[in-house]
Amino acid sequence: MNEPIVARHWLALAAPKAAPAVATSTVLILGRIWNANGAEHSVGNAALMVVLAAGAAAAGAFASAGRAGDPVIAGTAFAASGGLALAGVAGYADGLPLPLLLWALATTVAYAITARYWRTDRRDSLTFERQTAVRREEHGHVERVEALRAGAQIEVARSGAAYAEQLAQALTARAALPGFNPTQLTQAGLPELPADIAKENRA
Repeated sequence: MNEPIVARHWLALAAPKAAPAVATSTVLILGRIWNANGAEHSVGNAALMVVLAAGAAAAGAFASAGRAGDPVIAGTAFAASGGLALAGVAGYADGLPLPLLLWALATTVAYAITARYWRTDRRDSLTFERQTAVRREEHGHVERVEALRAGAQIEVARSGAAYAEQLAQALTARAALPGFNPTQLTQAGLPELPADIAKENRA
């Protein structure tokens, strides 16, 4: 069974790897734009970002500590909390060193977290590929065995038909011999001749 080969574009392969850096860079850029539009040293704006970041962190802690904790929701909430904190610092600070430091830290943490999920996905993908290959080999083996068995049965049937035809020809030839008595064969324990051959012989 042949499966179509799908070649993915290199951008589609690189996009997941670049997603954490793109996300943190976008937050940093938006924070600096916010800083240029009046957020620098604004206590109200800084307090708002602190409240939003703390709320997102609390939501992530609540989601992860629940009885049926959802790691996806928890991870999203913690990522939102870090993004809000980075945006708050980038918007409030008057220079670039601190926002860039936090950006580098956030990017490193994001890659450290997502690397674990990438390893898990890669492991699951390899396991699925191995299982698929094993199933394909098993199916191929079963198909080959069944093909050999069917071929053997066909050969046996052909041999049986050829033997039956040769036996019928031999019996017909022997029945045509002068003085042949089919009842003597039956009395001797040999197979009885077909009825049409016996009738011809009696005639």
